[in-house]
Amino acid sequence: MAKLGSTDAVLAFVPYPFFVQHGAQLHLTPLVQADVAGTGTQQKWTLVGKAGGASTPAAVAGYTLLSVAGYAPDFVRHSALEAWALPDDVKIQATGQILSALRKVANGEHSVALLDQSQASALATLPFGNDLKAVTQSPAVPVALIVVVDSRLPAPRAKALQTALLKMGHGGEGSDVLSQLRLQGFVMPQLPAALGH
Repeated sequence: MAKLGSTDAVLAFVPYPFFVQHGAQLHLTPLVQADVAGTGTQQKWTLVGKAGGASTPAAVAGYTLLSVAGYAPDFVRHSALEAWALPDDVKIQATGQILSALRKVANGEHSVALLDQSQASALATLPFGNDLKAVTQSPAVPVALIVVVDSRLPAPRAKALQTALLKMGHGGEGSDVLSQLRLQGFVMPQLPAALGH
C-alpha cells in the first residue's frame, strides 16, 4: 500500500480481490486483464464448509472465514459472496495455509474456507475431502489485472502499452516471457458491472 501510494508507482499487477479492496482508495484504473495458465481470464470462488453443516448464511454466524483473499473483506462480502450474505459477526481472516484451513473446516472448528478456482479443483484429491462440501460459488470474476496507479501514466502511453500487452502471448518472444510468469496473455478488462470504471 505504501509503495503504491508513492509517486514513482505507475503500474501494478494486482489480484482482483486487491483491486476490489483498494482500487478506489489508490485510484487504480484497469489496463488489461491477465489470462492465467490453467485458470483463464476469470475464475469462480467457492465457499467450502463441513459436510452436513454451514448450508445457509445463518448457520455460519460467529464462524471464521479463512481465505487467501481474507485481506480483502470487501471482495469476500460484496463480490465473492454478494448473493450469500455473510452474518456481520463472521470474522474474515487471511491465510496462505489453505490445507490447514480446510482441515479446520473438516474437523468442525466453526470455520469455512473461501477457495479460488485452482484450490477448489484440488478438493477431490484431499484424503478428508468427503468431510467437506461446496456451499456456494461466486459469479465469474477476473483473476488479476494490470492497472494504472492514480493516472500517473499519460493516456497516449497507457493506450500504447495496452495495445502492446494485448499482442503478447500470440507467438514469439513475448510468449516465452509470459510462460515463465504462468501467463498466457492479456485481454481487455471485463469487470463486473458494479465495479466498472
